[in-house]
Amino acid sequence: MKKLLLSIVILFSASFAFAQGKYGADSAECVKYLSFYQQYVKQGNLDEAAPSWRKAISLCPPTASQNMLMDGMKIIRKEINTYKNNPIRKKELVDSLMWLHSLRIENYPRYVVTAKTNYAVDMMNYSEKGSEMEVYNVLADAMATAKEKSTVAIPVRYMHYAIDLYNSGKLTEEDVLNSFQTSVSVLESIQKAKPSDMVTNAIADVENLFAQSGVVSCEGLVNLFEPRYNSNPEDKSVLTAIVSLFSSTNCTEEVLFRNAVEGLHKIEPSSNSAYLLYKLYAGTPEGATKAVEYMQQAVELENTNENSAASYQFELATYYFQKLGKNAEAIAAAKSAAELSDEYKAKAYFLIGTIWSTIKCQGNEIETRAPFWVATDYMIKAKNADPSLASEADIHISSYRKYYPMQADAFMYDIVDGDSFSISCGGLRETTTVRTQK
Repeated sequence: MKKLLLSIVILFSASFAFAQGKYGADSAECVKYLSFYQQYVKQGNLDEAAPSWRKAISLCPPTASQNMLMDGMKIIRKEINTYKNNPIRKKELVDSLMWLHSLRIENYPRYVVTAKTNYAVDMMNYSEKGSEMEVYNVLADAMATAKEKSTVAIPVRYMHYAIDLYNSGKLTEEDVLNSFQTSVSVLESIQKAKPSDMVTNAIADVENLFAQSGVVSCEGLVNLFEPRYNSNPEDKSVLTAIVSLFSSTNCTEEVLFRNAVEGLHKIEPSSNSAYLLYKLYAGTPEGATKAVEYMQQAVELENTNENSAASYQFELATYYFQKLGKNAEAIAAAKSAAELSDEYKAKAYFLIGTIWSTIKCQGNEIETRAPFWVATDYMIKAKNADPSLASEADIHISSYRKYYPMQADAFMYDIVDGDSFSISCGGLRETTTVRTQK
């Protein structure tokens, strides 16, 4: 058997050279074989259709029938799968498939968007290793033609190829940056034309690919996004991209990142944007007040996930305690976390116990030592809520015991082990249980 590609090219060239009218020089034979193979295609029998289709493509010009080209693609795709373990034959078939795509693109401009899209998809599916640059260029051409009519998968795959080519030394950092811009721009145009969660997720995928690639530096990101931001500081899509990418690449110290987060929070306040602002201000000596305000907003705005709200409250409690030394506020936030989610009960109780163990109360021998009783209470609550904390909690409880008052001293104040005792200190009030050293 002659090689498929060679036979097709020779026979088609001869036919095309002497073509007369839509069906060529031998129109009767062209129409006959078109009819023959189409009957088998209608029946779903591509194997039986193949011989007549090959005869038709050798006799008919490409303008005779667009379906002749598209049906041929179906036939050849099936044969590619049949000969997938025969590299020589497979390559012949893949070359023929791409040739048919080229014929369709050239001869049916009305359908060029679909034609180039399908060409790109088949290039991705059947291209050999080492042809990544060719596929990359075909994808770029498909997107340039289709624009908002592009298939969502194409810009995503385009970004994959860009990163792979960069890693193999065939593209520069600037090339990858440009590829990223192209991919996002196409996806945004698709989203504008026909919004969907699929497109939203695709944009996020491209941004994550770019961020995780390690291709670009923080300076590169600033250079990329600053002009877009400056041209329209209220563009939600640009602000979202900046926030996402800069977060993923640990470029959160850039001024542009803060500006973007603040801009996004102003346009569309969310628990996430509020939390990011908390993180930004919490890291500065002068930003404590704003940090607390934004974290409180994060809690208020998180109305769909109690665990997330609890996590915000717990982090705020830790911030109050460790960074600001505000024990009353820390305990209040920790208690809120425990109330919001069972998942945070043990952590919150452990933190409250720790806070009470550091509180210095004024008063007599009993009043100054009573905070350790409260600390013990909360450590017991913590290990009851989460037994995995028992060992650590017991260590803390053991350390508190040496601060309990002596039994004789407690007796002098008319209290004994097991009695209820109310403590008021530093704006905090608790009822605890008397414990003494024997």
